[in-house]
Amino acid sequence: MQTVLYARVSTSDQTIEHQQRQAEESGYVFDRVFVDNAESGINKRLVDRPAGKEMLGYLRSGDTLVVRWIDRLGRNYEDVTSNIRELLARGVIIKTIINNMVFDGSASDPMQKAVRDALVGFMSAMAQAQGEATKIAQKAGIAHAKMFAGEAKYKGRKPAYNRKQLNAVLNGIEQGLGVMELARQLDLSRSTIYRIKASPDAAQKALAAWGE
Repeated sequence: MQTVLYARVSTSDQTIEHQQRQAEESGYVFDRVFVDNAESGINKRLVDRPAGKEMLGYLRSGDTLVVRWIDRLGRNYEDVTSNIRELLARGVIIKTIINNMVFDGSASDPMQKAVRDALVGFMSAMAQAQGEATKIAQKAGIAHAKMFAGEAKYKGRKPAYNRKQLNAVLNGIEQGLGVMELARQLDLSRSTIYRIKASPDAAQKALAAWGE
């Protein structure tokens, strides 16, 4: 029986390291850790994400899957609930770091299963509602900033790195250093390194917009 962590970040201000540290501080010791970063696609289903697909194929009956919250297991209500039900039917135990929820796939009593499935549905719907509310708030904030472009041009999100760190990342990539090593050396998240690596020009422009 394996204890597995699945971690995913959907925005640049979240970090995989924080999710894993949270889990380990809660007392978990992991046999495997599966990681999807923000660049794996914000709107992708879990099965379409590289680590998500591998994790779904890896888990077996008796294994324990740990996630920050159930919203890590899908992009919306349908995706989350279908993935959880598949894993529970397989005999996998799902635990969340937030709220310490436990969903046991070995439950056989019809009443226990009904309560469990109703809770899964409620939490999945709540996760989708919170995600949609966050997107609406972000769009409203951007629109508000653009309204005052004449007074102060909207510059986008402030980069998580400075000029020195950016140059170090670009130099490190040229030297063949890995993402994890660069993140450790420069105290940056891996998602930030991936984003710089994917588009160095965009990274340069983001710093320039903020006068760096």
